[in-house]
Amino acid sequence: MSKRHAAAALVVPVGESDHSQGPANAPVTLVEYGDFECPHCGRAYPIVKAVQRRLGKGLRFVFRHFPLTEVHAHAEHAAESAEAAGAQGRFWEMHDRLFERQFALEDEHLIEYALELGLDAPRVARELAARTYKPQVRDDFMSGVRSGVNGTPTFFINGLRYDYTWNEDTLTAALERAAG
Repeated sequence: MSKRHAAAALVVPVGESDHSQGPANAPVTLVEYGDFECPHCGRAYPIVKAVQRRLGKGLRFVFRHFPLTEVHAHAEHAAESAEAAGAQGRFWEMHDRLFERQFALEDEHLIEYALELGLDAPRVARELAARTYKPQVRDDFMSGVRSGVNGTPTFFINGLRYDYTWNEDTLTAALERAAG
């Protein structure tokens, strides 16, 4: 690894309002700022899943929204649909569905996914129309901006931005190093 300047730090610490998988007391926390329509995030999705399997209870994974609305027309509504699913206790199922179906993120597809996941789809449709979760998505986005995020995916390991390759082996190795 090359020497680098001081790594950017996560300005908003991981807290109760974050969507997380894995134990809160895990030795290492991986935070991803992501965009459901971003092809790079789509490539990272199965890598993060594999890393989670490899590290098991030694890893807490947190996903925060960073929709790049100027280049991804459907990213913000996709993020809002994930939050709507989260309000019904199914954030991670919608998160996975959105990444697995990045090619279809128009509103009618988001409602279809809610239905497929057994959610109250009319409620999701109402919440999307009302932009109920726009402030929550915006809060994630602004916390990313304040933490130096300017593209997706951006990863933070135990609060420090990870600026290196994120294939399965390199990311796992970095997380294992951070875990001590």
